[in-house]
Amino acid sequence: MKQLKFLWLSLLLLLSACKPVMQTSAEPVINFAVAQAPLNLDPRYATDAASERVNRLIYQALVDFDNSFQVTPMLATWKVKSAKEYFFTLKQTRAAFHHGASLNAQDVKATYDSLRTLKNSPLTAEFSNISYIKVQGNDEITFYLKQADTHFVQKLIVGILPKALIEQHHDFSHHPIGNGALVFESWQNQLLLKRQSDGQKISISEVKDPTVRVLKLLRDEADLLQGDLPPELVAHLKTKPEVTVKTGWGANFSYLGLNMQDPTLKNQKVRLAIAHAIDRQAMIKKVMVGNTRLASTILPPEHYTNVRSSLSLYDYNPVLAKKLLSEAGIKLPLKLIYKTSTDPQRVRFATIMQAQMAEAGINLEIRSLDWGTFFADVKAGNFQLYGLTWVGIKTPEIYSRAFGSANTPPNGFNRGRYTDAQLDALLDKEAWQAATTRIHHQLPYIPLWYEGQFVAMRNNITGYSTKLDGNWDDLVSIKRQSL
Repeated sequence: MKQLKFLWLSLLLLLSACKPVMQTSAEPVINFAVAQAPLNLDPRYATDAASERVNRLIYQALVDFDNSFQVTPMLATWKVKSAKEYFFTLKQTRAAFHHGASLNAQDVKATYDSLRTLKNSPLTAEFSNISYIKVQGNDEITFYLKQADTHFVQKLIVGILPKALIEQHHDFSHHPIGNGALVFESWQNQLLLKRQSDGQKISISEVKDPTVRVLKLLRDEADLLQGDLPPELVAHLKTKPEVTVKTGWGANFSYLGLNMQDPTLKNQKVRLAIAHAIDRQAMIKKVMVGNTRLASTILPPEHYTNVRSSLSLYDYNPVLAKKLLSEAGIKLPLKLIYKTSTDPQRVRFATIMQAQMAEAGINLEIRSLDWGTFFADVKAGNFQLYGLTWVGIKTPEIYSRAFGSANTPPNGFNRGRYTDAQLDALLDKEAWQAATTRIHHQLPYIPLWYEGQFVAMRNNITGYSTKLDGNWDDLVSIKRQSL
């Protein structure tokens, strides 16, 4: 830990010494430096946070959610004709696709028909309950379901694609065409987008190292940073007169994933021991930015299904953890492998957790992998432990998708391959409070925290603020003022 502290002190001294370098680019581009670039700009395939945040701006969906997690119209309004029949009317005033074609009900049908048949889309199972889709003219469309689903409307947040391009097997992943506020320009070393309303260009570039991202902001090589910085660097940015830092509450949920097929981790006492071997409050203080909150469920305290007040948080108790491991018949030290990305903040978090777990008789081996390899291993179930963050979750159906026995990849997000008939029954009945209580006690994952949100920007940048789920929606309104 002393070496770690020395490293951060050195980095801060380096930052203090740097002087801003004015941009020389002739084009008025707003430069957004991010820790992880988008992976897939086809909304039917995207699952990583960066891709989903960009796709919200390139495409438009039938519906969206407001700040209280209630579903609201985007492209269309709807009526529930029966338990299995949902009628939608497209809004009369709607943007055309970026290549000039108008958006109509046939495009909606083609988008969701494709989602029902794609073999390698993580969303295919989500829409397998659609029996058929009927179009009435340009503006009206009806979804007929096989089984009643009271949450069907909440699922229709996939960006709409042009029917003609779907039929031509267009590569939306790398050349997206939607009807959102931002238009795709190019994607080489950086993703370049253009705002439809005023032609403002916005570049999104991947800069993995947090210190380098901060340096770019201070040198005026980047205009905007959001998230993925350790608290020391955020505090340092607050001292810089040329930078504005905004902070706020967050709803993105970080957790420790467990492989429930692993012979050791199948034992609930072992999982409980791991929960008591982590000092989450200490990690928040050392690793996370302000406004980060301890979590007990996926959905945040603001959500109507949350029962946080009735669920006790697992405290740091290494003595109890050792006792539980002994009762489970584990010979100490228990050796476990934890996989994470190569992001420095994630590696730092893993290192702190490793030291904490050692006090509980757990020998944690850290394996940091490039993002693509790491995420592929997670989806394939090739792990014992891993750390990830759920981003932008709005509906309680996440509990079914993440823990339902039938929802293992590629049919859902049950990456730990957890099976529990009692939980399945609760999820089928949509008994969300009882289900979250069952999950809390069974520990198919270990909840950590809801990440606080922050943005840091040059003082000439306006119109951008933090959002509860960390979305990038204000790229639609962000401005760069002349100095």
